[in-house]
Amino acid sequence: MPAALHALVVDDERPVLDELVWLLERDDRIASVRGSDSGTDALRVLEQGGVDVVFLDVAMPGLSGLDIARLLGHFRDAPRIVFVTAHEAHAVEAFEMNAVDYLLKPIREERLRESVRRACADGDHPPASGDDQIAVELAGVTRFVSRASVAHAEAQGDYVRLHVADGGSHLIRTPLGVLADEWADAGFVRIHRSIVVNLAHVREVRVQAGRCSVVVPSSGDTTIELQVARRHTRALRDLIHERAL
Repeated sequence: MPAALHALVVDDERPVLDELVWLLERDDRIASVRGSDSGTDALRVLEQGGVDVVFLDVAMPGLSGLDIARLLGHFRDAPRIVFVTAHEAHAVEAFEMNAVDYLLKPIREERLRESVRRACADGDHPPASGDDQIAVELAGVTRFVSRASVAHAEAQGDYVRLHVADGGSHLIRTPLGVLADEWADAGFVRIHRSIVVNLAHVREVRVQAGRCSVVVPSSGDTTIELQVARRHTRALRDLIHERAL
């Protein structure tokens, strides 16, 4: 891939800053790299424009990475954001700011290259949660799960747990409301404020005593029954009827 992104690295720890700059210079998708050891200096650079992706240390004296990210929300052409930190405490808040990734120190080159890939993809495509292949992480390794294999998705705070039809689950940093909207055209429907199901995997629709539920695969030959909230029952029935025609 030809060099494309102009990067800025912001970290008040000089050894970490120098290492990140060096690693990014080794990536042929990065056109240029600048380093800044303070939030104030970084903001001056960002106001000049020309930065495509910024690698922000979360905890810095003065202007923190989160402070800078909030300010970038007011920029007309804001760069993509990758947060860098030694702790996971701010992960949820970071992704609420539409960060493309969240890197934990010490930084591994392979994991950094994945962040660059996400930054490149974010500039050309919709968020990963809308694509057919969903990027999920397990023990620091990124894998891809087919959206079609997801039987249902369950809200867990600002995260979503994807339950795949052949067993297993994966946690992604996407609010359920966002996922429900982006996946609606792919046959996913909300049946509860905390659950979205893939109609392609619905094996049964049960109605008993006026309450509706759906049966979807859980693991292997087993299934799970999910209750449908009353406010979503009519819409679910209509969708199933339309798909049966």
